[in-house]
Amino acid sequence: MNTHLTLARLQAALGGDVLGPGERVVSRLAPLEDADPQSLAFVAHPRYVTALQRSRAGVVIAAPDLASAVLQRPDPPPGGWCAWLFSDPYLAFARLTQWWRAHVAPRPLVQGIHPTAWVHPAARLGHGVAVGPLAVIDEDAVVEDGAVIGARVHVQARARVGAGTRLDSGVVLGYDCRIGRRCLVHGGTVIGADGFGFAPQARVDGGCSWIKIEQLGAVRIGDDVEIGANCCIDRGALGDTVLEDGVKLDNLIQIGHNVRVGAHTAMAGCVGVAGSARIGAYCTLGGGAIVLGHLELADHVHISAASVVMRSIRQPGQYSGVFPIDDNRAWEKNAATLRQLHALRERLKALERRTT
Repeated sequence: MNTHLTLARLQAALGGDVLGPGERVVSRLAPLEDADPQSLAFVAHPRYVTALQRSRAGVVIAAPDLASAVLQRPDPPPGGWCAWLFSDPYLAFARLTQWWRAHVAPRPLVQGIHPTAWVHPAARLGHGVAVGPLAVIDEDAVVEDGAVIGARVHVQARARVGAGTRLDSGVVLGYDCRIGRRCLVHGGTVIGADGFGFAPQARVDGGCSWIKIEQLGAVRIGDDVEIGANCCIDRGALGDTVLEDGVKLDNLIQIGHNVRVGAHTAMAGCVGVAGSARIGAYCTLGGGAIVLGHLELADHVHISAASVVMRSIRQPGQYSGVFPIDDNRAWEKNAATLRQLHALRERLKALERRTT
């Protein structure tokens, strides 16, 4: 498809208000600093006004209060600059990228079943399913209409892939595991590996050996979930590990066995959630955050990057916790003191008032 599109056509598809020549041609989406007069960029916050003033972007998505800053940049091209106005520019840009992907730069899809793929005769494939090279779909697996199974993907026995879901190269969907509709799983992710369960058995030499606890549950993933590259989502020990609708996971995330993640919760890269934790809906976890096992986070809890959640959090809000590493006994003493620091401060202030 021609990638030289008029702004008027984009507006017809996505709405918003245009100030400037609607016939301006857009050939690519670009960041402010790399844009040229045929590029479309966006600015989501007034703090980027300086970068906006230096930008050569022909069209800029912005909030109405930045319209004049968009239009009054120096050295405009013939016809002037364009401002495409939305109350939420970041959300508008997200929707534009989806439209662009679908209409201008669609991903090439394998048509039908690649000759090197293996599909068990008892597997069930819906209409319009694409199966890539060297993919394997095992007995009694179900792949619903329009799903895309990438190269070297393994859909194991009795697993289910929802309609319109895409599993990128190298994904493993374990036996009995289910993923809903319109999901995207990036390359290398494993859904349904064994959870980390071992019982210690004492040895005569004073040590112990580890006896495996078979993981007999599965993984259930809702609709509209996106999972990044090289994530590991373990199957439950008895019940299932669950990711509800709309969950978004970045790359390199570990979800332990029997964890439940509430709807529309998002986690940045390298988050680790230990077994049987319960994460509420609409939560966010910053990169590298850790949630210890068997804890509960209420809905709308937001954990800062690199924080370690060591107790359940039952009230919405923003939480942070980074503490230097130390000998465990010293660390526990310091942590206990730190929790009383505010009370000690108030007592000190009261003492100062009495002595002045």
